[in-house]
Amino acid sequence: MDLASAIQRHAQLSPEKQALQHEGRDVTYAELWQRIEGATAVLQAAGIRVGDRVAWLGLNHPDVLVLLLALARLGAIVLPLNYRLAAPEHVAILAHAGVSLLVADTTHMEAAADLAAQAGCTFLQASQLASPLPVNQALALEGGADSPVLLVYTSGTSGQPKGVLHTQSGLVWNCVISAHAHELMPDDHVLSALPMFHVGGLCIQTLPALYAGASVTLHSRFDAGAWLADVATRRPSLSLLVPATLRAVIAHPAFAGTDLSSLRMLVAGSSTIPSFMIAVFHARGVPVGQVYGATETGPVSIYLRREDASSHVGSAGQAGRHVEVRLVKETGKEVATGEVGEIWIRGPNLLASYWKDPGNPAFVDGWFHTGDLARCDEAGFYEIVGRSKDMIISGGENVYPAEIENLLADCPKILEAAVVGQPDARWGEMVVAVVVRKPGVELDAADVMQLFDGRIARFKHPRRVLFCDALPKTALGKVQKAGLLSAITAQ
Repeated sequence: MDLASAIQRHAQLSPEKQALQHEGRDVTYAELWQRIEGATAVLQAAGIRVGDRVAWLGLNHPDVLVLLLALARLGAIVLPLNYRLAAPEHVAILAHAGVSLLVADTTHMEAAADLAAQAGCTFLQASQLASPLPVNQALALEGGADSPVLLVYTSGTSGQPKGVLHTQSGLVWNCVISAHAHELMPDDHVLSALPMFHVGGLCIQTLPALYAGASVTLHSRFDAGAWLADVATRRPSLSLLVPATLRAVIAHPAFAGTDLSSLRMLVAGSSTIPSFMIAVFHARGVPVGQVYGATETGPVSIYLRREDASSHVGSAGQAGRHVEVRLVKETGKEVATGEVGEIWIRGPNLLASYWKDPGNPAFVDGWFHTGDLARCDEAGFYEIVGRSKDMIISGGENVYPAEIENLLADCPKILEAAVVGQPDARWGEMVVAVVVRKPGVELDAADVMQLFDGRIARFKHPRRVLFCDALPKTALGKVQKAGLLSAITAQ
């Protein structure tokens, strides 16, 4: 069954059941299907056809899901934009994807209109997706299980945008795998607050819940107070957070007095979860499961289920149902039990390809080479120990040093620079720029910070700038970032 057909089936069998609740408004499955049909007609009238790319710029909203499912029926592709990116980054992504239409919510209409003009695509307000027009069935059913439907951009380690393309079949398999990870059933109620421009917010719980016929309370954006209030009043059974949002929830004044007993499990992901955070929720009777994956893997690939949450604190869990995992040495051979190797993943939930980059070496013979390092015990539980790539995860957002280093290299006052992640109690990691000035020039930390204004998203900006006389390098001239990070941490 494809994505849209699953929603149609729920609308037929349980028309009055709540599918979504957003900002106080309930949407039944019957209403959701009506909105999908209306959006399909609007998109047809706008000239959207098989394979076209349609971008979304906005906060979490039912319209994101309506757009995705309407495009699935047409065989077209949705591209959710990270609204935190700077305008030049958006333009680059729109151009790389060849977007035909940009849809935006009321908060981002003005910015979207400007972006559409720069990118040469059509602009549509999200409110215009609602339409009583009949659907032209000759076109409406061209989308199928093998049709590409989701294009998500993640910055590559070269600093260039990298588009990850998923098919309907891949997303459906991800829903099936997620159902096993969460023991997801139609009577579940998911509280969804993470941004749906990431596969985490969209595909770990939200889309799987709708595929299963469950109910979703959707927040426009994460707010610890609002999350706690809805746990207390709406009584969800499942929710997903990342370390930064976990910390915000624990630190909120209302946390101690909020009844958390409705939560069958709280799931965490994005990066390593500090054990003290897990302990806080376990002490309140809420098991903390984990999900490991990447944009390329759907992302549900390795997970810690509720039954193992207490006995395997700190573990990422076991390989997901229908998913194969290997730990591989640099030589390409698998490591022995207990040894560290790079995580390779294969399964029906993986990406179809990289957009305009079919030969990308990260995806070979059906195996995605994650660049992450782990060890596995005899029972098949994985412990993530580090990353072979330089990626920094700050507040749940992926930050790639090369992208920042490219901007630093453009500054005429900088001789060389390196960007590393430093452990941070609040954000998990913070971005640190280590800069070598050119001889005889004046340059302070404030000057360096200004280099990023309006050019890249705020979450990518360094939170700390350090100056040194030279960067430590190998004999081949490669910056020794491991040593550099140790020196910074010691300061």
